[in-house]
Amino acid sequence: MASKIFGIDFGTDSTKIYRKGQGVVYNQKSVIAFGKKKSILAIGDEAFEMYGKTPDYIDVQFPISHGVIASFQTMTALLNCIFLDLTRIFGKFRGADFYIAVPADITEVEKKAFYDLVDGTIVRPKKIRLVEKPIADAIGAGIDIINSQGTMMVNIGADTTEITVISLGGIMFSKLLPVGGNAFNEAIINLIRKKYNLLIGKKMAEDLKLKLASFTEKKVDSVVAYGRDLVTGLPREREIDSELINTAVSEQMQTIFESIRVILDRTPPEIAADVYHNGIYVTGGCACLPGMDFLFKTNIGNKVTVCDYGLMTVMNGLAKIIEDKYYERYAISLKQAIADDYF
Repeated sequence: MASKIFGIDFGTDSTKIYRKGQGVVYNQKSVIAFGKKKSILAIGDEAFEMYGKTPDYIDVQFPISHGVIASFQTMTALLNCIFLDLTRIFGKFRGADFYIAVPADITEVEKKAFYDLVDGTIVRPKKIRLVEKPIADAIGAGIDIINSQGTMMVNIGADTTEITVISLGGIMFSKLLPVGGNAFNEAIINLIRKKYNLLIGKKMAEDLKLKLASFTEKKVDSVVAYGRDLVTGLPREREIDSELINTAVSEQMQTIFESIRVILDRTPPEIAADVYHNGIYVTGGCACLPGMDFLFKTNIGNKVTVCDYGLMTVMNGLAKIIEDKYYERYAISLKQAIADDYF
């Protein structure tokens, strides 16, 4: 019988919930759509489908931004709706235990916001523990972080990239950058607008990125993009090739590579040697772009491992922490999490 223990990964792009003994029970977009008088029309994937197509009285919101809670009230409404949906499937789970994955490089106020968010929902949790995302990420990538020395994790998410150096089970350095898949999309939009006077939407940019971005093959592929002509104001289509998409993404990736170089420069020689030997582990949703390992090797010159299912590594690590007492030490109380910020 499944226990009333849940793990939650609040991502800018999607919210994932794991239940002990049953696996991932929820994985949908972190989006909510409001109608007139703030009535909730849709959440998750259904609400995301409305984005960019709604009349004035429908407001589609993304309550998680750059890895943290941007609108506490909106996120509370979304989470309560998620819990109501899960209750219909699994029955009431009031008084359950929750493990929440949070970025390491955020303030104590931002960490407390995640705690207060779950604590204030309709399920009235019994116990809440926080897990630093880089730790869960490394465990989910299959690294025995308790015994492993000098490992670098680079998680490229929707709004942020978290670069972390882990040694002997602890975080030595962690940097959260405001660069991720959404920044790649914006770069694609801006480059197409500049080159072709064509304005495309964010969903079209995401589609072009997934279909065309590739850093290994020399072959040039192309896809037709649809948007609005900035000169005539009329709808228009334009064929976009992979070279343009690669250029847009590569320019944004330089910010990540520069931060990696800075962190490695600050790393003690012994740990740097371990990182060189163990390599860099790349996870997150954007790790799935073809040739990402080649792009890293070209710019950093280090061994690189792009993790399979990089979108789920944090969730997989959270699951191991919940299921395996060997990793239980990495689930800490809010008081411990805040105290760690001072040392």
